Amino acid sequence: MKKKCLVSIATAAAMAVSLTACGGGGGSETTAAAGGEEPAGTTAAESVEAAEGQTVLKWSIWDKDLTAYYQPLVEEFEKQNPDLKIEMVDLGSSDYQTVLGTQLTGSGSDFDIVTIKDVPGYTTLVNKGVLEPLDEYIAADSVDLDAYKGLTDQITVDGKLYELPFRSDFWVVYYNKDVFDAAQVAYPTNDMTFEDYDALARQLTVDTPGQEVYGAHYHTWRSAVQLFGILDGKNTILDGTYDFLKPYYELVLAEQEDGVCQDYATLKTSNLHYSGAFSQGNVAMMNMGTWFISTMIEKIKSGEYTDCANWGIVKYPHADGVEPGSTLATITALSIPANAPHKDAAWKFVKFVCGEEGAEILANTGNIPALMTDDIAGMISAMDGFPTDEGSTEALQTANLYLEMPVSNKSSEIEIVLNEAHDNIMTGNSTIDEGIADMNEKVGAVLAQ
Repeated sequence: MKKKCLVSIATAAAMAVSLTACGGGGGSETTAAAGGEEPAGTTAAESVEAAEGQTVLKWSIWDKDLTAYYQPLVEEFEKQNPDLKIEMVDLGSSDYQTVLGTQLTGSGSDFDIVTIKDVPGYTTLVNKGVLEPLDEYIAADSVDLDAYKGLTDQITVDGKLYELPFRSDFWVVYYNKDVFDAAQVAYPTNDMTFEDYDALARQLTVDTPGQEVYGAHYHTWRSAVQLFGILDGKNTILDGTYDFLKPYYELVLAEQEDGVCQDYATLKTSNLHYSGAFSQGNVAMMNMGTWFISTMIEKIKSGEYTDCANWGIVKYPHADGVEPGSTLATITALSIPANAPHKDAAWKFVKFVCGEEGAEILANTGNIPALMTDDIAGMISAMDGFPTDEGSTEALQTANLYLEMPVSNKSSEIEIVLNEAHDNIMTGNSTIDEGIADMNEKVGAVLAQ
């Protein structure tokens, strides 16, 4: 099934925000000011005084003081709804989903709106029966789910939708223009097949000792390799059979053997972060999520990154016959608890934050809305520090968008199997065929439980 989405990028304004990439063996660029996070298991609520006739809605969040969009969202919503007040309750970042789950399953919870940090956390709460289906609200207000370009299809459980996304990150290819210029090679385009991409990476590789240039870089997350295989819309990472991954492992292992990319085992041993690899200035291209862009902008402005200051982004490479802009996504969403005391009023807030007005506020604070228009995409690309070339702006327009880890109550178990097999394949402890056979057997057993 094709998932189309127009999304955007994080910028320096979001540097202090905890950005979460969920599932798929991926991760995120997470930064926090010292002392900015509540200890696990504690909550911090702002003081809200309601005027006569006002209703207070409690909203669970994390990292209130580090997140740029909370306050402007609340202020604009309260301006439009003077009979409602929003009380933000900070549950802390590190164990947010665990703390939220504990509170929602307890008898004393009185949240009206809750933020859902990731897909596994969403699945857990749906299975516990503590979230309200949103379908009747969506139908009554004629909310256009097509505007989310397939995201809501992928978080529907047994025909019901229990959350609406308001933020999204997606994967792109970062490239160092100086490396391309030095090699007198044209920059990558927004329409590269995997064959084009591999040839370009090889063309830029320099293996002279002490002067090495790597045409590509793959972080040690399995998502950096395995999830190439789901971009044709024919397979998911939960299918239980993984033969479709073979050509992508063949591509990356061949590049590794030929020195086109750095050795996986060395990266694991040295614990080299992808930001450290790209910032050294000898990596031509790197696939990574849009959460990294805020770091790029901030570090370049501060003078810390000097060897990759001339950079850009393009769309992910694609298989033959697949629409350019097919890529991977992570989301953050809002839900209404089943026991919420003010469900109708809570829906007003969910609809506002997850709709176009909320998306514009997120874009203006340098964050990535799940719902995008051309105007909102323009806001992002016009921000200070974003690459000014047309190709980077065009890279914001995605076509088919797939969640890194779809909704499943067995995703955690499957994740363990896939990570282990990925590590074995990339280090040479098993062949590609042996690693895939291991995935097929072990994930098949998990699915059969």
